Formats: sequence, C-alpha cells, structure tokens
Amino acid sequence: QVQLVESGGGLVQAGGTLRLSCAASGRTFGSYAMGWFRQAPGKEREFVAAISWSGGSTYYADSVKGRFTISRDNAKNTVSLQMNTLKPEDTAVYYCTRRSSSRYPSRDRRDFDSWGQGTQVTVSS
Repeated sequence: QVQLVESGGGLVQAGGTLRLSCAASGRTFGSYAMGWFRQAPGKEREFVAAISWSGGSTYYADSVKGRFTISRDNAKNTVSLQMNTLKPEDTAVYYCTRRSSSRYPSRDRRDFDSWGQGTQVTVSS
C-alpha cells in the first residue's frame, strides 16, 4: 500500500556529485527502516546503504563508504542518498526500498518488501 518514487538520477562525470531522493506515499505510518540498492545490466541487485527509523544507525556497502551518505526526514516521508566522488563503477539503476517489518537497517534485500521503480545513474570516465 506504500508507493516509493525515486528522483535525482542523471549523467555525471567521474568525480562528480548527485543527490537521489525517494518520496513515500500511501501507508507511511509506523516505524520502518529504509534503504538503497543498485543494479547494473547483467548483474545482481546489490546493497548500497540503509538507515534505521530514527536515523541513528546506518549501514553502507564497502564500495561506497566514505563517499555516500544516506539520510531521512520522517516528517516529510523522504529518504535521500548523497553521492560524492562518483566513479564509473557506480553506474546502475538505483532503487529505494522499505523494510516494513523492522525499524532497524539490513544489508539483505530479502528483508525489504516495498520497492520503487528506480532511477538511472550514469558516471562517465
């Protein structure tokens, strides 16, 4: 019953910056963790970042740690992913996701139950 819509993707040169946003609507009540995954053509959907309901606990993939920052604004029902120092290997479709069963983050895609349609991020060399 919850809808997730990503925005902010685009084409950027290596070393550049993008900020992705995810807006939730519908059933937005309750306490739940949120996350970001990404998928490149021909590859598995992989974990990028996740955040607890309170925002006090965050997880990051080793490949993005120190470059990406996940945040949320529960009053606005939004989650963001600030992506700095982008690399060509960051090129993928980025998906926003919700873990309805828990307020705590996870790195496992099987723990998440609602997904957006994705937004394309392309990083040129």
